[in-house]
Amino acid sequence: MWSLKVAYSALVFPRVYWTKMSRLSPDRVYFSACPASPEKIPVIRVPRSVQNRVENVKQTRGKNNINTSKAGKLLIQSRNSSLNQSVGYTHGKFEQPTLCSKGWKHKKSFGDYFTVNNIKSVAPFVSGSEKEDDIQKPLKTFHKLHISGELVETLERLNITHPTTVQLQTIPKVMRGHNILCAAETGSGKTLSYLLPIVHKLHLDEEMHEEGSPKIRVVVVVPSRELAEQVASVSRSLCAPLGIVTRTVGGGRGVGHIKGVFKQGVPDVLVATPGALVKALRRRVLDLSHLSFLVVDEADTMFDPSFADMLEDILQHTEISRGPGETRGPTRKAQLLVVGATFPGGVGDVLRQVTDLGSMMVIKSRMLHFLMPHVKQTFLKVRGQDKVLELNHYLKRLQQEHGGSGEDAVLVFCNKSSTVNWLGYSLEEMGVPHARLQGEMPAVVRTGIFQCFQKGKTNVLLCTDVASRGLDTSRVRLVVNYDFPESHTDYIHRAGRVGRAGGCEGGEVLSFVTHPWEVELVQKIETAARRRTSLPGMESEIREPKPVIVETKV
Repeated sequence: MWSLKVAYSALVFPRVYWTKMSRLSPDRVYFSACPASPEKIPVIRVPRSVQNRVENVKQTRGKNNINTSKAGKLLIQSRNSSLNQSVGYTHGKFEQPTLCSKGWKHKKSFGDYFTVNNIKSVAPFVSGSEKEDDIQKPLKTFHKLHISGELVETLERLNITHPTTVQLQTIPKVMRGHNILCAAETGSGKTLSYLLPIVHKLHLDEEMHEEGSPKIRVVVVVPSRELAEQVASVSRSLCAPLGIVTRTVGGGRGVGHIKGVFKQGVPDVLVATPGALVKALRRRVLDLSHLSFLVVDEADTMFDPSFADMLEDILQHTEISRGPGETRGPTRKAQLLVVGATFPGGVGDVLRQVTDLGSMMVIKSRMLHFLMPHVKQTFLKVRGQDKVLELNHYLKRLQQEHGGSGEDAVLVFCNKSSTVNWLGYSLEEMGVPHARLQGEMPAVVRTGIFQCFQKGKTNVLLCTDVASRGLDTSRVRLVVNYDFPESHTDYIHRAGRVGRAGGCEGGEVLSFVTHPWEVELVQKIETAARRRTSLPGMESEIREPKPVIVETKV
């Protein structure tokens, strides 16, 4: 067709022929009013730069891509073996990795999958898990942290003999009186990292509160009633031999219940949800003037806009120290301990109102915001209508492997409460026993359901993100993202339900990927896994708030 057009132009315009000027755009054809012999056939002249580009494409088209798969264990394993990546391969600084999920937005990609294999058998937060010069480091004990003998004996009865890395870093600093912001991966033992030094200092403190006055020494604020019961259970196991009293105040109940908690006597340690604690403060049921410790657990949730106002109210009722010197003596102020698996956004705006940000010691895990190297993580591109069948297949396979031994506990995460209910009806028809946990249930019912799951009365729990923050899921072997999480933060918290300190070995995460917007998150996760970097777009430091500039009209 093109040759016909050229011939026609030559006949109509005999004094003009076609050229392609190298100094002009190489993608367009221009008329050149140069004289031409009627005997010559019109030609198209291609610029030298375009010719070189075509030759380079021809030479490189037949060559294979860089081989990222070498001898040894695979880090990335996919359906297409040419996209596998071995543990021994390292991407260059400017090398763009080829992703298994590159074409997952296309409808023909359904059925594709890739796996990020577990390249370590021991969690990185276990002290002594790393090697230097092929020599295993000796495991440290709690005696090295100068914890009281009674507490060490209690820990031994609970089969806890060696501190984790975050505990080794946090406990000495809390005992010296510093305000702490601790961010470490899920399941690394953060609860004991603040409870142990707190209980130790309470035990050694001879100055007790006045009898009959509503004054508490320790307050731990957590986002949910389930987490409050869990933290209180750990605190009671540590405090009971020492005569230190722990109680909980949770949401879902009226002021009468809150008053009833304190009629039994003033506890030394109070674990509370923010809503219940604010109610108690406004009704003047309790007094925080003699507080020694204020702990904000699951900080990324607590500094979320849904809780930030209540947390700010609680902080305003508390005298927070500005350094270790103010935590001693009769006029001492409270230590502030902020703990979480991710750095909370907006933490600087809230904390600068009650303390000096420069005085807070930041403890950050080396693997913060990284994919856990000891947990296998599989991503499966699947149609929405096929997810129930895929879930049923994996549940049956897990049951066959472990024979219902109690080591096959599964958490299935959905994004909405309605999805939890619908999925539950579908699994009932398939004969799969399970329990459901979602935010629309009353708080008391949720607590009972989760306790039954922890005790092994049911092995499959369908839940929303209400079960993804801080809860102890040591017996969980498989986490299924039935609905892919909406952010990297949610993915980290969900995946952190397996591979916990003292939990089952060989944990696995399975994620169903259906929609195009989910593919974008998966591609960022795969890129981070191939490059061995942290997940993008997540806070890693406390940032000083920017000064507010107020414009005034003159």
